[in-house]
Formats: sequence, structure tokens, C-alpha cells
Amino acid sequence: MTTSPMLRASCACGQVAVEARGRPIVTVVCYCDDCQAAGRQIEALPGAPPVLNADAGSSLVVFRKDRLSCVRGQDRLVAHKLKPGSATSRYVASCCNSALYLGFDDGKHWVDVFRGRVEGEPPPVEMRICTRFRPAGPELPADVPSVPGFSFGLIARFMAAALAMRLGR
Repeated sequence: MTTSPMLRASCACGQVAVEARGRPIVTVVCYCDDCQAAGRQIEALPGAPPVLNADAGSSLVVFRKDRLSCVRGQDRLVAHKLKPGSATSRYVASCCNSALYLGFDDGKHWVDVFRGRVEGEPPPVEMRICTRFRPAGPELPADVPSVPGFSFGLIARFMAAALAMRLGR
């Protein structure tokens, strides 16, 4: 009998932890303007560890939302919104201002765990998305696909994950 893979992410001080079961939908670096602005806001909190990579991207491991659970310190998770009324909440551990994951209030079926908070070896990045928002700088490496928005392949993965979730698989 094989066990489902488990990914654990925790805050910098260890008081808050989340676990995700199963394989991720995808692992990306997102350069959208919202991720950059929210990353800067969170990084400005007292003692907050980095959220953004050196090139302003957010490294994210994407899971179905039914596969993520808080296993420690849920009372310390605070939802940060870029703007009032935003459908996106970035959940931050109030004990040390570590961003742990993104959730959505508008019915999206996935959550994004910040790759930098993963314990152990995080899954490798598979693609870079929303690169049209990336600040000017050195060329991106050609190690994984880089797309200006969302690729058809990425959308197909999200659709397959939604279908599997609805079918209870």
C-alpha cells in the first residue's frame, strides 16, 4: 500500500504549520502585480521573512483546497488582503509574520502554499507565469517555461484538478 505524499509548511518560528496531501497541481513562480504588491506589504510587517524572490516573483506550490489543513496554530493565522473586498487572502502567521499560503473567497478550488515556507526539499518550479508584470532585469533562465499570462497547460491542470475534486478522487 502506498501513502499519499505530504507537504508541510511552517512559519519561521514554528508555531503555525499547514499540511497538504497528495501531489501538487503545479509549482510556479508568479510575477503578477497583485503578488508583487502583497508580497511587499507582508515583507513590511515587523520581522517578516521574505515573501518575494530576488526578481520579485512569488514561488508557490499549488494544491486543491480540499487537501490543505492547518495542523498547528490556526488561531495565529491572519488573512491579509491587498485591498478591501479582494477575493484573495494571504494567510500570515501573526507570531512571526510569515506568509504561509493564499486562499480565495470566490470559489476557486485551489490554494497556493508559499514555496519558501516548505519544510525539507520543496517541489521544483515547473513554470513562471504572468511574466509581463516582472520588473526589468536579467533574462529569466530557460530551465522552465515562462509565459506572459497563464498557459493552456496550466489552465488544463486546474480544470483536471477541479474535475477530480468534484468526483472525489
